[in-house]
Amino acid sequence: MKNTPNNYAVAVFDSGIGGLTVAAAIRSMLPSEDLVYFGDLLHLPYGSKSQNAVLEFTRYAVHFLVRQNIKALVIACNTATSVAKERIEQEVTIPVVGVIEPGAREACRVSVNGRIGVIGTSRTIASNAYPEAIHRKNANMRVFQKATPLLVPLIEEGWAEHPVTKLVLSEYLKDIQNKSVDTIVLGCTHYPLISGLVQEILKDVHIVDSARTTAVMLKETLKQKSALSEKNEPGSLRVFLNDTTENFRSMAVNIIGSGRYSLESVSLHYLNGRAVYDV
Repeated sequence: MKNTPNNYAVAVFDSGIGGLTVAAAIRSMLPSEDLVYFGDLLHLPYGSKSQNAVLEFTRYAVHFLVRQNIKALVIACNTATSVAKERIEQEVTIPVVGVIEPGAREACRVSVNGRIGVIGTSRTIASNAYPEAIHRKNANMRVFQKATPLLVPLIEEGWAEHPVTKLVLSEYLKDIQNKSVDTIVLGCTHYPLISGLVQEILKDVHIVDSARTTAVMLKETLKQKSALSEKNEPGSLRVFLNDTTENFRSMAVNIIGSGRYSLESVSLHYLNGRAVYDV
């Protein structure tokens, strides 16, 4: 099959392993698409960083990804989406899909009582990106947010099912429980890995998984641009990391599956005063 623009890869970017939940959802929904994933483990977590730092780190990654023959970019990080998506859209010529708009759209669709909870990193919650996105869809919705900064480090540690994580999560969700919400948005792509714990604590509350909703919006975007893959065989997944952790491989296998991706290291150096990633 000739490598036409339709058969270029879709890039997926996140600060850590959480974005692999988005990559897995895209693979399930668009199995013939080639994916290129960049995990910025070197600067994890983004949620506690300044806006300028998040924008800078995102730019480093995007500059690398656009050199990989990509046709679309998915910012699979809520913090980077809230801080950097609009700026990145001005700097690239390909469609950019974030994770906030899809989650907000789905929350408005499924909520019956109009009371929506959102959990996310401190930076995502402080940005008010979710209430703004939800109110653009439906101004009558009431949104209750809770910053949950300890969850990403716990998940990256491989403790998604650890009793400590459930204890921390239970404490965080007390405020949400008291607001009688019927829908909660997992406002971080790490959080689908603990969706079972969230459901266990919140019982009948509808969970909006940003990974699945983002895959849906990507499919809509590619279809609208007539850019869906023309291939009939399964797509590939190349994973680029700028650092490694002991838990990444085992967690990646749990999310993506064994032997279903290639792993490559990239290094950061400076060229003419500009930060550049190279394999």
